[in-house]
Amino acid sequence: MPPTTPSTVPLTPSTHLGDTRFNLPNLCGWEADIARVTNHSEPIFLPKTNLRIQDITAGFACALHMHQPTIPAGSDGAPISNLQNMFENPGDGDNHNAAVFAWCYQRMGEWIPQLVSQGDNPRIMLDYSGNLFWAFRQMGREDILNNLKRLCEPTYQPYVEWLGTMWSHAVVPSTPIPDIKLHIQAWQHHFAALFGNEALARVKGFSPPEMHLPNHPDTLYEYIKALKDCGYRWLLVQEHSVERLDGSGLTQDDKYIPNRLVARNSSGETISITALIKTQGSDTKLVAQMQPYHEAKSLGRQQIGGVSVPSCVSQIADGENGGVMMNEYGRDFVPFWSAIRDNGRGSVGTVGLNGTEYIELIEAAGVNPDDYPVCQAVGQGKIWQRVDPNGATPAAVEQAIKDLQQSDHQFHMDGASWTNDLSWVKGYENVLGPMNQLSAKFHQKYDALVAADPATTQRPDYQEALVYLLLVETSCFRYWGQGTWTDYAQALYQRGESLLKG
Repeated sequence: MPPTTPSTVPLTPSTHLGDTRFNLPNLCGWEADIARVTNHSEPIFLPKTNLRIQDITAGFACALHMHQPTIPAGSDGAPISNLQNMFENPGDGDNHNAAVFAWCYQRMGEWIPQLVSQGDNPRIMLDYSGNLFWAFRQMGREDILNNLKRLCEPTYQPYVEWLGTMWSHAVVPSTPIPDIKLHIQAWQHHFAALFGNEALARVKGFSPPEMHLPNHPDTLYEYIKALKDCGYRWLLVQEHSVERLDGSGLTQDDKYIPNRLVARNSSGETISITALIKTQGSDTKLVAQMQPYHEAKSLGRQQIGGVSVPSCVSQIADGENGGVMMNEYGRDFVPFWSAIRDNGRGSVGTVGLNGTEYIELIEAAGVNPDDYPVCQAVGQGKIWQRVDPNGATPAAVEQAIKDLQQSDHQFHMDGASWTNDLSWVKGYENVLGPMNQLSAKFHQKYDALVAADPATTQRPDYQEALVYLLLVETSCFRYWGQGTWTDYAQALYQRGESLLKG
């Protein structure tokens, strides 16, 4: 089948089903249709961009991450959003911020149209978890959904770029490998059901929850393979989560251009994907105070394979969390873009970019992706120093990992995220054990059925079991420590297990 452009992607049943089925989020059932929508190689931003690569000295690409976990806190333990729980219990903790959070989720739908109407040239990338999309529907927040739908209209391209993510905010390194693709597909399916296939066809960048990158060779390989199978072109990665092939860190210049992230599995097979490097720093304050713009002003153009390109500062932050994002960002975002325009910088010099827009612009200028600097997940250099990549076997790689874990206290296979101070593995055996058990039971029950008849994924029992499988894998249940949040995971597991017995 020849590639189809976003404007001519055929409408399929998923467009008309609505974003809920059987009172649950619509996240499965039409996988083949979704694959036809996402697997195309047509440009997304080039036909729409008002930027010219030769006019740009440097750029800055900012993303906002939005998420609220689904918790079993409704009537009789029914799954509801933590946002809903905040509204219903305003006296607990910082739940009084619920209304501000809800405004943060919709405000780009107000700001971007305002900026465009007054001649400004804003850019923003948006990363919303599937849990959060479902929350808006559960809570009847049509105001939020309508504002987000507005951002999918052609008028607001190329100002807004949606990024894909894991449906239920699962951290990839500790997610069972067979479930990684399920999360990726579920988010795409849900997004298409909400906003349409044409909007989904434009989603080519991926934002991983917690910026967590796996460094086990097999997990990283399957992760990148799943991303590419689902039509993604690039991935956002944290600076300290990657290294050069010799184990050294990234150079200063290489952080500001695309890299080629290479994964080699324990059988020696390799795969790669383009990566944009998120630089280190206090994320929320950096984005809320538009620091990436000021950083970009200090940068210039550089060479990739003999082609001169602008540098680009990539950054992501929670879009609603913390006083700086709730208050200062709301105060500064709109006037910032007007100030750039008034200084003649709306489309010349230091400019706002979106990730796919930047990659398409430099590749249209002649850059070959094979010439991007090559990186791998941090810690893998130590493995490949002990194992010949050309003769790798699963047994040899596992032995190398075991030896390194015993001899090098800094070596681990937990992956790397936005911080090295937290672990989503250590001390969470009471969540990880049930999570892995539920995954095994799900695949034991359904994999053969789906292989024999793909329409199995349209069945209500499959959909409900999948929802609970994905919910149990939410990272939030391994973020806040033992207690209420791990209890939530246990309750979701028990519900999922009872479904799989049926």
